[in-house]
Amino acid sequence: MSRRSVALLIETSNAYARGLLQGIVAYQREHESWSISLPEQERAARPPAWLKNWRGDGIIARIETQEMAQALRRKRLPLVDVSAARHVPGIPWVETDDAEVAKLGFEHLSERGFRSFAFCGDPSFKWSRWREDYFVKLVGDAGHPCTVFSASPSDGSHSSWRAEQQRLSDWIAQAPKPVGVLACYDIMAQRLLDACRDINIEVPDEVAVLGIDNDQLLCDLSTPPLSSIQLDAHRTGYEAAALLDRMMGGHRTEAVPYLIPPLGVATRKSTDILAIDDPDIVAAWRFVRENACRGINVQDILRQVPLSRRALETRFQKVVGRTPHQEIMRIKIKRVEELLLGTDMTLTEIAATAGFAHVEYLSVAFKKATGMTPREFRRTDEPPTKL
Repeated sequence: MSRRSVALLIETSNAYARGLLQGIVAYQREHESWSISLPEQERAARPPAWLKNWRGDGIIARIETQEMAQALRRKRLPLVDVSAARHVPGIPWVETDDAEVAKLGFEHLSERGFRSFAFCGDPSFKWSRWREDYFVKLVGDAGHPCTVFSASPSDGSHSSWRAEQQRLSDWIAQAPKPVGVLACYDIMAQRLLDACRDINIEVPDEVAVLGIDNDQLLCDLSTPPLSSIQLDAHRTGYEAAALLDRMMGGHRTEAVPYLIPPLGVATRKSTDILAIDDPDIVAAWRFVRENACRGINVQDILRQVPLSRRALETRFQKVVGRTPHQEIMRIKIKRVEELLLGTDMTLTEIAATAGFAHVEYLSVAFKKATGMTPREFRRTDEPPTKL
């Protein structure tokens, strides 16, 4: 049998799209290889000229325009969409779970003591609007205020860009402070950091900024380095490839979304703060956050701050909402979850990495916190299907 021929209409110009391609490659290495057609293109590019006469077996595409949608409909081939734009509603699509992204962003900023929040979005993208809606609801449900910046369309000129940047500067200047801001993606977050620097707003002391995508190069080039939610683009690409493989094999597939949760938050200096006026508790919180997975206990914290155990626990719980021991355990369990979903490490290796002395202790603590054993949690790592 000849190899199946597959077209990948996915740009290579950003980290998320490259992650999708890496996931597709990973699926290829584990299964029957395909003959791949991958044009060099930018986001929202026109259909490549060769597509009209291309004779293949299936397509994975980021369908970002109606022109691309029409060209792909005409092919009448198995097709999987990896864009949130939904220009071809009658086909399956694999995308990021934006509700989980918003939840992770809110939790990250809330854990740092913020009680005022903001969202910085671009309404031209559906995923930005979804993230905004979920985030604003979470903030409102918690009883906190949330202000929103919506980017305006730009004509690409320098004057248009400067005018839009001035709008952003005016908005963040008027926002209540301290404020925790979730930006719809890293590029918008970097623009916000630039605006803060231009008008001398301290980051993260006055404004903490959290991006989405965890584009390593972009985050490290930002000033200060940008904290960002890491999406699981690799798994999204892998699941899209698996789905297309089944479709090319004749399996019927419903036109439903397969939503992939994010991996976690890569914390850098743009959110490296606890927004409270209690330096002893700030010091204790920083020590816990940086050392929880090294097997520390409450006595280790007391060596770092001039407080009695009772004063530490009372003030820590008032500010953070948990006792020092609970915070240590929360961070360790969160680290275990990340390692279970993001690596193939054994439970023994995970226990050592997360600061548990024994696998048995890890299993007991993990089940108490999540209701599942570590093995059960790892087995639930399947792409959820939602209507």
